[in-house]
Amino acid sequence: MSLQHQQQERSEHLEDTPFVLPISALDRDSLALAGGKGANLGEMTRAGFPVPLGFCVTTAAYEHAAAGADLEETLTALAGPSAGDSSRLAALAQAARDSILGSPIPPEIAEAISAAYQSLGNGETLAVSVRSSATAEDLPYASFAGQQETYLNVVGSEAVLDAVRRCWASLWTDRAVSYRATQGIDHRTVQLAVAVQRMVESSVAGVLFTANPLTGRRRQAVIDANPGLGEAVVSGATNPDHFVVTTATGEIVERRLGDKRVIIKGSPGGGTVRTESLDGGDSACLSDDQVRALVELGARVEAHYAAPQDIEWAIDPSGQVWLLQTRPITTLFPLPATAPATDDVLRVYFSINVVQGVYRPFTPMGGSAFPLFASALAGAFGLTPRDPLSGPAGLVAEAASRLFLDVTAPLRSSFGRKFLIGAARVGETLSAGLFEQLTTDPRLSLVPTRRWPVVRAFGSVIARTRAPLYLLQALFWPSAAVARVERLRAGLQEFDVAVAKAGAAGSIERLTALEQLLDWMPRILGRLAPVLVCGLTAYGLAGRLLDGLATPDELQSGLRGLPHNPTTEMDLTLCSIAWGSSQSWSGPGACRPIRLPLAISVKRHPNSRDRTIAQAACPSSFSRN
Repeated sequence: MSLQHQQQERSEHLEDTPFVLPISALDRDSLALAGGKGANLGEMTRAGFPVPLGFCVTTAAYEHAAAGADLEETLTALAGPSAGDSSRLAALAQAARDSILGSPIPPEIAEAISAAYQSLGNGETLAVSVRSSATAEDLPYASFAGQQETYLNVVGSEAVLDAVRRCWASLWTDRAVSYRATQGIDHRTVQLAVAVQRMVESSVAGVLFTANPLTGRRRQAVIDANPGLGEAVVSGATNPDHFVVTTATGEIVERRLGDKRVIIKGSPGGGTVRTESLDGGDSACLSDDQVRALVELGARVEAHYAAPQDIEWAIDPSGQVWLLQTRPITTLFPLPATAPATDDVLRVYFSINVVQGVYRPFTPMGGSAFPLFASALAGAFGLTPRDPLSGPAGLVAEAASRLFLDVTAPLRSSFGRKFLIGAARVGETLSAGLFEQLTTDPRLSLVPTRRWPVVRAFGSVIARTRAPLYLLQALFWPSAAVARVERLRAGLQEFDVAVAKAGAAGSIERLTALEQLLDWMPRILGRLAPVLVCGLTAYGLAGRLLDGLATPDELQSGLRGLPHNPTTEMDLTLCSIAWGSSQSWSGPGACRPIRLPLAISVKRHPNSRDRTIAQAACPSSFSRN
């Protein structure tokens, strides 16, 4: 579409859209007309929440005013690749602000705003708040919080018009322009509305998060409160009172009084005045009943939007609570779809990504493949799922393109607890402590478990995979076990080559070849599990033999010097690259692995500890000739 066509469509749009609308006429679908803040204020008003009366200067007014400000040259320059050039972006942002501030408000818009302001006060002069409301603001994926301007305690028509124009200019602050460029948002598509509301003469104000933004815990509200206007809290100018509340019960689980030294209040002639108090930390600025009332109101707002909310609120001298703004909390990690809706039930999810060292999201194909692998493994235990594409029922969950195992059931059985905690101590130490802490929660109390089905399932796997024979082989003929694992790896590599030759990515032939990999899963489990068990047993035995003689870190360093350790082999390869790829392993300056003796005789001394192992096995496990 040509620029001329776009301008023609915008001109036709301006003719049909009012410059001013009452907030009560807006709702969540009014984003393009009223911006994120205006749309949310209208939505809350229509839902019956306590919102101060006001009106919205629509995006049509901004478009009409910007059309006369000659922004075209600046917009064209911003359309270029400049996201990483902060100085250039700042210069263009300044040019846009100057254009807006240097252009008069068109008379028809000024008249509409003045008439709405007079109507809001029934012909009398009153104090209002004037808040920017961008169309790319308070969105589920990007809040843009604090990037545009807000003016409080504005008194008089002329002051309101000036504040509206400054709000329009704030669409082009350095921070806003840089953020839009980073997010890949076209500057031409972003417009600005302005919300004008009756000013709440607040005795106390602040913010309310309906989910804990620090821990991510849902149904746990967090309140920051300070005397006067909420600007002191939002701007970070003061140390407010802090409350953490369990939403379901109203229990205040944390109460931390701030010094509340900075207090911002409205000035009688307009504007705000900032004062400092030295005795604000003696008592809370909110009573327990007010805290619970705020949490209850926030829970209703969250239920209405079906998402955790970041809410600005104020309480006037009569005790009336007012909602001034709400936006989604965009920093919370999403929960799996199977997560319980109440705190009565506790489910525990273990990150597959963390165990695999893959902290970024899985690709769609990877996310789809894992449930298939889990289904194949379950089939080896005689527990084939009804829908292999979804994996074993309730076992695999997805959130934010990461995969999780639901380990709630194992944590509720004695054997499962021992297995999970023991495995975590070896492979994911931090999780082991968390598992132990979770077992004290009454919602994860032990439940009776039928042992025979578990024994039968493991017996079936043992019989089919001949695991005991492979375990004996790993213990007494380790070289044969290593050779068998190498053959398995070579087979998988050949299979990978066959998959690559099967066809292009996404072709039926390639997908069919990949599905055949599922038949390998029981075989892989049977051949690798005994080697893994043997290795873990040897690791535990080494820890017992060196108990009191070597720290866990020293033990790890020593064992890393043993052969067939993939991590050490990768380190040695990197070392070889660092010292020069032209050097051979036997040449001067080459890196060589430290070979520790398989049998170590250690003699304890009453007043000393033998540090031979720690000294011989440096953490990097290689030496330099």
